[in-house]
Amino acid sequence: MIRFILADLRRLWAGSVVVVLLVALATALGVAVTLQERSLRLGSARAADKFDLVVGAAGSETQLVLSSVFLQAAPLPLLSGEVLHALSEDPRVAWAAPVAFGDSFNGYPLVGTTTTLISNTTPGFSEGAMFAAEGEAVIGAAVQLRIGDEVKPMHGNAGEGGHTHTELAYHVVGRLKPTNTPWDRAILVPVQAVWHIHGLGSEGEGHDHDHASEDVGAPAAGGASSAEAEHHDEEDGDGHHHGGIDADAPLVETFDEHMPGLPAILVKPKTIGDAYKLRQEYRAETTLAVFPGEVLTRLYATLGDAKLVLSAVSVGAQVLVAAALLLVTILHVGQRRRQIGALRAFGAPRLAVFGIVWSELFLLVLAGIGIGYLIGYGAAVFIANLLTAQSGVVLPVSFARPDLWQAGWMLAFGAFLATLPAWLAYRQSPASALRS
Repeated sequence: MIRFILADLRRLWAGSVVVVLLVALATALGVAVTLQERSLRLGSARAADKFDLVVGAAGSETQLVLSSVFLQAAPLPLLSGEVLHALSEDPRVAWAAPVAFGDSFNGYPLVGTTTTLISNTTPGFSEGAMFAAEGEAVIGAAVQLRIGDEVKPMHGNAGEGGHTHTELAYHVVGRLKPTNTPWDRAILVPVQAVWHIHGLGSEGEGHDHDHASEDVGAPAAGGASSAEAEHHDEEDGDGHHHGGIDADAPLVETFDEHMPGLPAILVKPKTIGDAYKLRQEYRAETTLAVFPGEVLTRLYATLGDAKLVLSAVSVGAQVLVAAALLLVTILHVGQRRRQIGALRAFGAPRLAVFGIVWSELFLLVLAGIGIGYLIGYGAAVFIANLLTAQSGVVLPVSFARPDLWQAGWMLAFGAFLATLPAWLAYRQSPASALRS
């Protein structure tokens, strides 16, 4: 019987290919939606795992997390520098690190921060070492630069008409091991350098200067040297402010309450209880404290709504395909009445005829579902790679137990779908079939 089924499928190969493709494409749509939604959840959760608490100025919680954790550049209201000093001195805080951003180089974001943040959120260096002077930089694992290369920061990016800061060229001194986060595509520099290059390099300078429009949180370090204090702000023709820097200046990572504003502070509380107390304390009129995980949960809810819509589209497509397949197979059985009658006349039992017709259709559905899973997986991987290249967030695409249940239900439905045309063939009598 198997040889007969295979011979019949080869004879009707064109129609068989159409059926398989219809089932495969309908299946692939649902599989790709499911896998991509899951990979976005897992990838974003892993990217935010190292950051327990983010403190910023009152504003959008979502934008605060996207900018400070996922390095998606956007103007943020500036937080008073007193907050960083208070958090640094708070006994409930293991460490607190500022992040200053707004500049880029060859499409990579430049992030001003401290050695504390790098040491506590990365697995270490694959080559080179930590920056130790104002003019040194550390690069993420995915940055296409080498040790010793120069980095001339550009305010904003080239696509937005950004201008290059000619006051300083950082020198790459270290490359970090992969973290599978957006920080793999970042160039990390001493926060004091970012502050100084935007004209906030000396104590008392820039307190009333509005840098929010430049999309840079660039406050001054409380312990700026006298040499740095001699520099003054310069303004180019576009209205951008520049300050003086000293590439060989030692790091200053002790911050006092006189600092001007900054966009965000990443905080590591000592205990879970401390984390909740700090979040409550800094959710005030002028400050905002958030758990990145909570913000992501709300984003997942939105993502889940989008998934429901796409899943409904996928189910609708599968229903239409099932209806089309059912119609085609019923017509096909009608066209094969003579063949079925001949089989019955030569002594083939009704169950054999039922099995042949059912097996042919079920094999086509089985092949379509298998190919559909492969296409859906490939599409999800392709989309995940595109998003990873753009954002730096590694999106793991993999099957899970629910996918096996889904495949089982689809096979069960395919088996049921094949029953109706097989039943029609089963009921045909040899005499009426041969007379038609």
